Amino acid sequence: MEPKVTCVLVMVFALALSSLAQGEAETCQMGPHQRVNCGEPGITPTECKAKGCCFDSNIFGVPWCFHPVAIDEPSEGECQF
Repeated sequence: MEPKVTCVLVMVFALALSSLAQGEAETCQMGPHQRVNCGEPGITPTECKAKGCCFDSNIFGVPWCFHPVAIDEPSEGECQF
């Protein structure tokens, strides 16, 4: 296959996998003190996720229901092999 065809196939595969993630260019992986509250006290994990937010009750003293953070996506350039 030509390098450009391979590049396009890799990009399509990466986009397909990213659609299975939390959201398009969002993640719940962040430091505990970076969390921005997304729910009221006592919100359940189901209610939180229904609002499009992240839920993690493992750390005391920080919001358990919080907004996901945007992921810095690489610029649309040529493939880097």
